[in-house]
Amino acid sequence: MKNINEIALALSNACGLPKEDVAALIEVPADTKNGDYAFPCFRLAKQFRKAPNIIAEEIASKLEKPDFISKVETVGAYINFYADKSIFVKEILEEILDKGGDYVLSNQGEGKTVVLDYSSPNIAKPFHIGHLRSTAIGNALYNIYTALGYKCVGINHLGDWGTQFGKLIVAYKMWGNKEAVEKDDIKELSRIYVKFHEEAEKDPSLNDEARSWLVKMQEGDEEALSLWKWFCDISMLEFNRIYKRLGVTFDSYAGESFYNDKMQAVVEEIREKGLLTESKGAQIVDLEPYNMPPCLILRSDGGTLYPTRDISAAIYRKETYDFEKCIYITALDQNLHFAQWFKVIELMGYDWSDKLVHVPFGLVSLGDGKLSTRKGHVVLMEDILNSSVEKTRSIIENKNPDLENKDQVAEQVGIGAIIFDDLYNSRIKNVVFDLEKMLSFEGETGPYAQYTYARACSIIRKQDVSIDKNADFNLVTDEASVNVCRKLKEFPEKFKEAAQKNEPYLVTRHIIAICQAFNKFYTENNISSSDEATKKARLALVYCVKEAIKKGLNVIGLQAPEQM
Repeated sequence: MKNINEIALALSNACGLPKEDVAALIEVPADTKNGDYAFPCFRLAKQFRKAPNIIAEEIASKLEKPDFISKVETVGAYINFYADKSIFVKEILEEILDKGGDYVLSNQGEGKTVVLDYSSPNIAKPFHIGHLRSTAIGNALYNIYTALGYKCVGINHLGDWGTQFGKLIVAYKMWGNKEAVEKDDIKELSRIYVKFHEEAEKDPSLNDEARSWLVKMQEGDEEALSLWKWFCDISMLEFNRIYKRLGVTFDSYAGESFYNDKMQAVVEEIREKGLLTESKGAQIVDLEPYNMPPCLILRSDGGTLYPTRDISAAIYRKETYDFEKCIYITALDQNLHFAQWFKVIELMGYDWSDKLVHVPFGLVSLGDGKLSTRKGHVVLMEDILNSSVEKTRSIIENKNPDLENKDQVAEQVGIGAIIFDDLYNSRIKNVVFDLEKMLSFEGETGPYAQYTYARACSIIRKQDVSIDKNADFNLVTDEASVNVCRKLKEFPEKFKEAAQKNEPYLVTRHIIAICQAFNKFYTENNISSSDEATKKARLALVYCVKEAIKKGLNVIGLQAPEQM
């Protein structure tokens, strides 16, 4: 940002506009033939009442060139700035040599708290591939906001209450037994849950029985709560095993049941504020004036619903964490649900309603239909992880059989490939799970990025030269070297942009951009046979790339093995 700020100050002095307004217009051209920075004058035409190209020429004529700029020229409506390559390279490499990968960090969020609600699987149902997206996106955003100085609170809002437990209790009593559950844990619970839905299609009275068990849970029935607690404990063992492998942690596991004793007061508050209306026996908030269906608060039997819990949870979180933002990472098909209860929060008079943010994402599929726990059409996350790790280990055995810690590297690369692929595109895109593509060491994949990091580590290990912060960086001003430095320079801004848009792919894709620029540099610049001074400068660049890639990979949730 230092360079852009200096250019913005020079432009501000030349044209009389505020520095902040000018800085917002400065661009980084895709083609460096058009400069390292560019200032388009189109938006100034109305204000200055002149053609943009004339405005560009007039501003350029008054401009005092910053020291690190070697040349300024106008092309049409653009003022193009060409950085002095030696100064540009020296500044970015010295910063990374001093701070390591932490050069991407910022304090923009200092003193502010961001709450992130992500993953949130349903207890007593298997953790399947459909849970991956919320988990990976949420974890990456948690790390990105943390890198920007925010205090983050990661919440796993577990689905640990509701009718599904009534169904599961009925299924367990009719078709299950303790020995089978203890032997196959959540797989057995899933089996009898699927069976319940198959049988309920033939005998709908089973649904009434399930609802009666839920009522027993709500009333504190000892047997019902004992079974519920047992199902929860079994589920958490599996969930935590998977989270550990994914490298994901949470600050809170307060699920739906946590809010059972908090909802009545919230319902009364909604009623006191004149928002509740009766509709067919149910209690709703009418949202027709806002072009939305009604938001259901209480069922006709007095039972609470998802919006009741979510409203109660949001109020509790604001009181507990005083968040700057509360972000919910869930599937796109929940857009209406969040829009409805966000509006209820607003109608209740809470001025922080605009701090609630829904971050939707597309579906993940195997190319053969939507996943469904009820119908048993799921692929367990643990099976996917195991398959990816096994395939990776096979690749390692073939390519590098003498590698130390093969099992550890296979785990890091196999699981990293899955996370990286999920975070590579805009989150709103649907994802078709393709393990072969994910595990490729060529192309824009996790293994490619990890291998590039390992290559940088290997280059440094093989050279008997220490990394010298005082190297002569005039010796790395060829285009390939400068392009690497450009990518390194842009990296911190990608974190800010990713947080602003809640889009981790902006960081993920830039990791690939750094890797590609580095591999081109490595191809064009022989390190081992270069003279001592040049070798030191090039190795310093390699070190900086290594640090940036490692930081980037860690932030999006991947490990960075030093050998592959």
